[in-house]
Amino acid sequence: MAEIDKTLPNVIKQPTEIPTPDVTGEDTEVNLVEDQVTTDVEQTELPDGGVELNFDPRSKLNGQQPEGHFDNLTEAVDDGFLSKLGSEMQANYTDYRNSRKDWEQTYIKGLDLLGFKYSVKTEPFQGASGATHPVLAEAVTQFQAQAYKELLPADGPVRTQVIGRSDPQREQQSQRVKDFMNYEIMYDLKEYEAEFDQMLFHLPLAGSTFKKVYYDSLLQRAVSKFVQADDLVVPYSATSLDDTEAIIHVVKMSENELENNKFQVFIGMSN
Repeated sequence: MAEIDKTLPNVIKQPTEIPTPDVTGEDTEVNLVEDQVTTDVEQTELPDGGVELNFDPRSKLNGQQPEGHFDNLTEAVDDGFLSKLGSEMQANYTDYRNSRKDWEQTYIKGLDLLGFKYSVKTEPFQGASGATHPVLAEAVTQFQAQAYKELLPADGPVRTQVIGRSDPQREQQSQRVKDFMNYEIMYDLKEYEAEFDQMLFHLPLAGSTFKKVYYDSLLQRAVSKFVQADDLVVPYSATSLDDTEAIIHVVKMSENELENNKFQVFIGMSN
């Protein structure tokens, strides 16, 4: 048998010599080159030893920090930033309205076909008949009546179902949730039924309607309001409210309501 040379070839490189630091105590001149950072970054040291980086220090607050989730941020944000933000929002609102201008005109013309508004005709001749066939109004009314009966029955609109393993304890809990939600909607939310009925009337006409549920600081309870399609402004190219870049709700209120809201905000801030 031939012998196999198992010795490794001498290809191992010697380690590069690393200079040892001067420990004699003599001063050594060290030249450090600092990188020039062009980005304006604000650094704030935290109590736990960490560092908070603010990459846009221009938008920082006016020396005030909001204490609660529902605090009014406009009292703390810089006025210049608010002015710029308001201009951008106004420009976006105008662009969104212009993008759906054709839909708005069609919707307005469709409301005229209901025949609820009487007008004196001058074309093709003075005193011509302005009668409108009530087929569209009849279809809208039938849809409203059938949908109301199905979606808002007498015992309440909420139904519950136990998902997964069911036992008597979970069934009782499901029943309690159902009873509480139906009581909340049918009795505490006094405007729910009227707003829901109005929404069902506009739904077949506009194709889309919306409900807005929020906490009203004046009433001290949750409210459920119907929002018409022409009062909810979004980009016309948006496929859903979940992925749209902005949702603008046009709120129409009287001067008295505006003053009450201002007073409520002032009281809330004082407290």
